[in-house]
Amino acid sequence: MYRLDDGCTFEDIEEGERYHATVNGVVEYGVFVDLSDHVSGLVHDSVLDGDYDIGDELVVELVEIRENGDLSFHEKQPTDATTVEVSHGDEAGISELAGKIGHTVHVEGEVVQIKQTGGPTLFQVRDGTGIVPCAAFEEAGVRAYPDIELDDVVRITGTVEQRDGALQVEVDDLARLRGEAETEVTDRLDERLDETAAPADVEPLIEWPAFEPIRSELHDVAERLRRAVLENRPIRIRHHADGDGMCASVPVQLALEQFIDSVHEDGEAARHLLKRLPAKAPFYEMEDVTRDLNFALEDQERHGQKLPLLCMLDNGSTEEDTPAYRALAQYDIPVLVVDHHHPDPEAVEPLVDAHVNPYLHGEDYRITTGMMCVELARMIAPDLTESLRHVPAVAGLSDRSSADAMDDYLAIAAEAGYAEADLHDIGEALDYAAHWLRYSSGDAVIEDVLNLRGDDERHERLVEFLSSRAARDVDRQLEDALPHIEHERLDNDAHLYRIDVDEHAHRFIYPAPGKTTGELHDRKVQETGDPVITIGYGPDFAVLRSDGVRLDIPRMVTELTEELPGAGVSGGGHLVVGSIKFVSGAREAVLDALVEKMADAELDDELRSTLAE
Repeated sequence: MYRLDDGCTFEDIEEGERYHATVNGVVEYGVFVDLSDHVSGLVHDSVLDGDYDIGDELVVELVEIRENGDLSFHEKQPTDATTVEVSHGDEAGISELAGKIGHTVHVEGEVVQIKQTGGPTLFQVRDGTGIVPCAAFEEAGVRAYPDIELDDVVRITGTVEQRDGALQVEVDDLARLRGEAETEVTDRLDERLDETAAPADVEPLIEWPAFEPIRSELHDVAERLRRAVLENRPIRIRHHADGDGMCASVPVQLALEQFIDSVHEDGEAARHLLKRLPAKAPFYEMEDVTRDLNFALEDQERHGQKLPLLCMLDNGSTEEDTPAYRALAQYDIPVLVVDHHHPDPEAVEPLVDAHVNPYLHGEDYRITTGMMCVELARMIAPDLTESLRHVPAVAGLSDRSSADAMDDYLAIAAEAGYAEADLHDIGEALDYAAHWLRYSSGDAVIEDVLNLRGDDERHERLVEFLSSRAARDVDRQLEDALPHIEHERLDNDAHLYRIDVDEHAHRFIYPAPGKTTGELHDRKVQETGDPVITIGYGPDFAVLRSDGVRLDIPRMVTELTEELPGAGVSGGGHLVVGSIKFVSGAREAVLDALVEKMADAELDDELRSTLAE
């Protein structure tokens, strides 16, 4: 015998089956009975054994469903029968809803977002396999089910519909689960979440023993990112706006977009949940974190979103990042860091949830963030592998990696159709585009430069245009700057070149002071074949480049901070590539102290030999 719940309809009944019924009317020719709020019919007095009043219960057999929709029942007197409870619709996981359009289903899950629109209230519900919007209607703009809150475990009954190409459940009933029912569903959700959040087990693009200790940490980051998607937590990717930073962030962005699309029934979910945000400085500035927090809090208030997870790529490892991290800690925002700048783990790690950096494993900047993040992206969305095979080589060339693995990366890029000259041009095009995009992510342009949108012809035209413009602008800048460069030979026999880029280089055009200094430095390295240090300075900053000299720029910054109180010294970067800030009145003292430290630095004999060759 079946007992229908109140929401059951004609879809839930079948001729020849027996049902519990309640009398809702008595007439001369029989009684009318209800099986649910939506299912009613007649038991004719000719097949009715007893006398019944309104509200009495009996068991009936459904004899006929007539063409006009009327139902005919016979009374039954069952013996040794078992009652089976029937809910309206099918029990369904969110991953199964695409096959149930137009059907009524039951979905059990956790509410991860509540958004009040001008029409329905939208409850985003997750079940560990995916997330679906559930539209509950009251009066226009009035909150439906006001007792339901974020993180409640609920049971939803409704019809699966398609709206603008995306699935949603139109709610007939929504109830919060409590007690044993809540515990049972929560345990099931956690188990499903663990399974779905697990990253793909992919083979690395190349065999590289130095990379192996990092892979397990990247696996953990991939799981955290996938879990954030499944919890409907927004993700903000902050990255250094240079070639390596974009080779790191764009693959991760594409992988997360693909994963979001695979588990979210809302077709606009990726646009709302994921943002890539370039940063000019090689650390997380207070200006950026204040802006990020403001937008996050507005999204929480206006759209019912959770506060985001922050993913720092190609920056985030230094003490300079910690003020921003402390600001995020006021709101309990998790932070993941994948970086290859020289780290300060004692300052950073108490404030972040994951910190991946080759220096923490005895390696250095030669393992670039782009190399690490291509593997990270493949763990999140392995289908991207073929389109990303050339990206680690672009990252390595952009950040001048001298790792032994560069030969392997160049080889697999060549197999994918990219000669080394092509990869150099892509890196120059990325830098040029980043300069003019400033704080914009420029998704479409950057993806075309990296050839991640599948249009080879447009990619080639765009890279040729941008890289040739970059080369033209660099030549013009250096032509005007080179006559003003100052030279001296340090006590350690290294060449030191200095130039005031504020006075003797064009401002507000490409290349910027850092790039200008780097290009001048490369010219002098090629000219001399000797160890070279180059300083490009302005009123309150200095950009440092070194080849053949064992500098430690982060250590030098720490020493200058102690030796020159009141100079406002800060900065860092890689060991031999970095930047320093200071108050303008202390410029001469800072530069003089820098030169003294550089003169005491040891030369790198192996690199010196390589340069000479």
